[in-house]
Amino acid sequence: MTRLSVELLAADAPEPITSAGHAQLGIAVLAGIAVIVLLITRFKLHAFLALTIGSLALGAFAGAPLDKVITSFSAGLGSTVAGVGVLIALGAILGKMLADSGGADQIVDTILARANGRTMPWAMVLIASVIGLPLFFEVGVVLLIPVVLMVAKRGNYSLMRIGIPALAGLSVMHGLVPPHPGPLVAIDAVDANLGVTLALGVLVAIPTVIIAGPVFSKYAARWVDVPAPDRMIPQRPSEDLEKRPGFGPTLATILLPVVLMLARALVEIVVDDPENGVQRVFNVIGSPMIALLASVLVGIFTLGLPAGFSKERISGLVEKGLAPIAGILLIVGAGGGFKQTLIDSGVGQMILDISEDWSVPALLLGWLIAVAIRLATGSATVATISAAGLVAPLAADMSTTHAALLVLAIGAGSVFFSHVNDAGFWLVKEYFGLSVGQTIKTWSVMETI
Repeated sequence: MTRLSVELLAADAPEPITSAGHAQLGIAVLAGIAVIVLLITRFKLHAFLALTIGSLALGAFAGAPLDKVITSFSAGLGSTVAGVGVLIALGAILGKMLADSGGADQIVDTILARANGRTMPWAMVLIASVIGLPLFFEVGVVLLIPVVLMVAKRGNYSLMRIGIPALAGLSVMHGLVPPHPGPLVAIDAVDANLGVTLALGVLVAIPTVIIAGPVFSKYAARWVDVPAPDRMIPQRPSEDLEKRPGFGPTLATILLPVVLMLARALVEIVVDDPENGVQRVFNVIGSPMIALLASVLVGIFTLGLPAGFSKERISGLVEKGLAPIAGILLIVGAGGGFKQTLIDSGVGQMILDISEDWSVPALLLGWLIAVAIRLATGSATVATISAAGLVAPLAADMSTTHAALLVLAIGAGSVFFSHVNDAGFWLVKEYFGLSVGQTIKTWSVMETI
């Protein structure tokens, strides 16, 4: 996204669905979040219903017409499911194929054989950091969580001790290291140097991921001691297989979408011409949906056929893989609906308006704006674009290093304290089988670190 497109995004933003002032909007945000938390924790209402009701409550407190609130919620739910739903579905199919063919067993057994209890969290954070480099967070979660759950179950490890390092690796890449899309948007908006930002991003990412991952996971495991949820763990095949897929082909199948998406990012950096034929090809094959679809199709030949699966067995496997994710899709979609209701009510613009009068250093200002928008809207992307667009004029006279650090400050703020208005919060909660309180004590605190 170019600076011009960021400016056009702000110029073309739709009118808020309410004329409420800043004080009323602030109260509406707190009320909406309180309703969601109360319905889930006190009344044990399903998260999908709680998010839906919380969105209506937010609109009501903000004085917005309910028909417009419903339209905003529906649009947010639809766009979230459209963006993430297909990826979750493809990931679930790939996960089921890995499980039934014995490929996931091969990966887990190899990891367990090479790493012990002390090194396992470090192995997980390394794997997640490498895999998470070119991926949106949701894609990385879909690829990694089945492996995390199986390692925790088979190796008798604390779920938090294994899961938090993996999530930390994904999240740090998401916020700090190009060619991830978030940092790339900020780099372009403030006209920072890609190479310098990449180098400094890695420098900042290493201690950050160590503290937020393996180190914090010790405390998270004490605070929340839960087993890996059986309903989400790919089960061992019930019958003997003709042959278990090898470690190499299985790993190659898992990493194929990572390679395709990373190749797309590198081509975009090197070619930097949207009309170039090579870049257009890589834009297609490196898109998350196509990359995961390719991995599923390749998995038929590298996992299904070596295990002796018939065509009918593979077809049935796809159907069984989709069944467990229906609830997750609805909850993640409702989280997106709540986020869109916040944005359309004018909460993001409220934060920008208030921040214009703040007299603080540029790096701190960029971080604070990103944090405020992240907390209000739950969207790291919205926080990055808005904060980068607002502080871009301040970067005009900055040194190359200072501009790169501004990008990293915005990126760090954009992933601050994920809570109930973030689709990622519900994704982690459902995959790990946690309560809202447990998710806040582990995932939310890790994001803040």
